[in-house]
Amino acid sequence: MKKVLLLMAVSLAIISCTKKTKKIAETGLSTEEKKDSTTIKTLFNSALTDGKSYEWLRDLTQNIGGRLSGSLDAAEAVEWGAKLMKNVGLDSVWLQPVMVPHWVRGEKEIATYTTNKTQKNVPICALGFSVATPKTGVLAEVIEVSSLEEATKLGDKMKGKIVFFNRPFDNTLINTFKAYGGCVDQRVQGAAICGKFGAKGVIVRSMTNSIDDFPHTGTMSYGNLPKNQYIPAAAISSRAATILSDDLKENPNLKFYFKQSCKTLPDTPSFNVVGEIKGSETPENIFVVGGHLDSWDLGEGAHDDGTGIVQSLEVAYLFQKNNIKPKNTLRVVFFMNEENGTRGAKKYAEVSKQNKETHIGGLESDAGGHTPRGFSIDANTINTKLLQSWKKLLSPYGLHDLDKGGSGADISPLKGENVTLVGYRPDSQRYFDYHHTSRDTFDKVNKRELELGSASMASIIYLMDKYLYNNTLVKP
Repeated sequence: MKKVLLLMAVSLAIISCTKKTKKIAETGLSTEEKKDSTTIKTLFNSALTDGKSYEWLRDLTQNIGGRLSGSLDAAEAVEWGAKLMKNVGLDSVWLQPVMVPHWVRGEKEIATYTTNKTQKNVPICALGFSVATPKTGVLAEVIEVSSLEEATKLGDKMKGKIVFFNRPFDNTLINTFKAYGGCVDQRVQGAAICGKFGAKGVIVRSMTNSIDDFPHTGTMSYGNLPKNQYIPAAAISSRAATILSDDLKENPNLKFYFKQSCKTLPDTPSFNVVGEIKGSETPENIFVVGGHLDSWDLGEGAHDDGTGIVQSLEVAYLFQKNNIKPKNTLRVVFFMNEENGTRGAKKYAEVSKQNKETHIGGLESDAGGHTPRGFSIDANTINTKLLQSWKKLLSPYGLHDLDKGGSGADISPLKGENVTLVGYRPDSQRYFDYHHTSRDTFDKVNKRELELGSASMASIIYLMDKYLYNNTLVKP
């Protein structure tokens, strides 16, 4: 009888264990992961039903607009950001002083050329930090090139000419940021290469996948050139670049004219806007979440990077709304001057080092406000694998991409062997339709996509705060 009872007990235990194993296998989640899953669902529910990011973005873009470093609009945005952080109820909010460059565009740029007795007006914009043309403008024959190397080989043949860089995006690349990275050197370095050979100016095909009539601005550099070799640099729209290239084939001697009145003024004082929620257990350990407050001046700075700013603050809002108390200090930073200098990022890292602060992680949103796809991870091997193990928690929300890679320009100065940095990665297919153009306006941002991004960011910060402790992995 005892043997029968023992066998029955063993059988029941096996059945019970089998059921538990089957249940875990069916859900794919342990008990602790189920708790995390519930919290993540709560964060998404809150963002999608009571999110604030969209209206914050409306206020920023419609009442302030473009926020180029050093401008009055950028100064107004600083005040806006500090007030908003205080209204959200962060434990402390402060302004961190930083000197920033002050480049101004001046009057609207003009460009034309004549071919087959037809004058064509060209959509054009000056590149950031470019010098102006003479007051009468620049008129010269055009030499078309597709790379910095090709331009360099021309040498003195560039003298007195306008050099036209016309390398388009590689549209076979699914990640459009890789296509951007494959072309942007011509925008940044083109004038430095051509100026030393006596070129009269540089024009660059806009950095976009699209063929349209909107010129894309962006920063450029003269490198180590002496000032007497500085030449004006501008971007023309992708459609204009295609047409100009065709016209050059028919008439290699056509002359291109452009005029711009931009200039660089002395550096001016500005601020990073910083706010935080103190950690409940280890407040000396800091997680940063942020984006950049400045933008280019052509549009409203909606996708670049108004969306990143409001999403970063909404992470803190969602934590507070759902009574999630971070173990470590959660610090929200609106960085100034990412677009043409990253002075804010450098100052933040410098002050942090001076104060001997311990940053254990960071998250940056600076890739637009489109549908969430995942995160790029810049961390040591252990913590990279840890973050990748959360895919089963994040993939139900479309966050499938958890790949080794960069984080973001503003948090990258915090990089270290034991600092886990993450970049928020939404879908990139439409981003370069708007990037650095007059089209980067509030109406191009979808409310639901923006809110999904806020919740995605809050979710990974929640997990990082729970499982990353003093730069080491903590088992649940």
